[in-house]
Amino acid sequence: MTAPIVVRTGSATHTGLRRTLNEDALLAQAPLFVVADGMGGHRAGDVASATVVEEFAVLLGRPTLSIDDVSFALARARAAVDAIAGEGTSSAGTTLSGVAVAEVDGVGYWLAMNIGDSRTYRLAGGVLEQISVDHSVVQELIDAGELLAADAQRDRRRNIITRAIGAGSTGEADYWMIPATTGDRILVCSDGLSSEVGDEEIRETLVLIEDPQAAAVRLVDRALEHGGRDNVTAIVVDATHVTTRPGGAGSADGADEDDIDSDTRPRAEAMGGMR
Repeated sequence: MTAPIVVRTGSATHTGLRRTLNEDALLAQAPLFVVADGMGGHRAGDVASATVVEEFAVLLGRPTLSIDDVSFALARARAAVDAIAGEGTSSAGTTLSGVAVAEVDGVGYWLAMNIGDSRTYRLAGGVLEQISVDHSVVQELIDAGELLAADAQRDRRRNIITRAIGAGSTGEADYWMIPATTGDRILVCSDGLSSEVGDEEIRETLVLIEDPQAAAVRLVDRALEHGGRDNVTAIVVDATHVTTRPGGAGSADGADEDDIDSDTRPRAEAMGGMR
């Protein structure tokens, strides 16, 4: 089976300028591109994020993944992280965000997933859109109208997340199915990038730097130049060919917009905090 989305990708990660341990882990190989940002300190966060990535790595090599594939991998990952907690690192936990290559009736889709405050963006037609919705206290305050988005980066609660894998959380992941288009550029990153580099600078970097590896490295470098207060990780995924109809050629205008179900697009209002 031929993959409905053909990609090229680049990735970069750095411990940051104030940390001694990199608790970020990543997986950047078709059909799966994810970032896990661990929490809980030494022998907790780094082990949790690496454990989650290891569980998802068994999915590599397939042309596409389904939501069942991803949700079953997430369940295995959660059990593995909970087992770490049972060994005495009760604070072990991690975020997870990213995309998988998926298909519906032979048509290429991005299957996006998120739990926590790592982020997944899509650049299409020069417009940067955040697909994922942060599971965080400040995001809930923004949604409730109690905090301005412009003030979120300065809020003392900005690092408190409401869902995670492990760390005592039972919050579920969010999923989105998004029609893919040739020319799409996906960015998956830990909050070490998004907390240091604004969306407009991220957009400009992704627009100006064509090579995905060079773009990922540049984004990490910019996070360091802005202070590098946390671990920082970036994956850039370019869709070089997308099948937009069974047996058809992928192109930027190959899909009929009327055929795209509106509720397959990401909707921020669908987000809810951990209950």
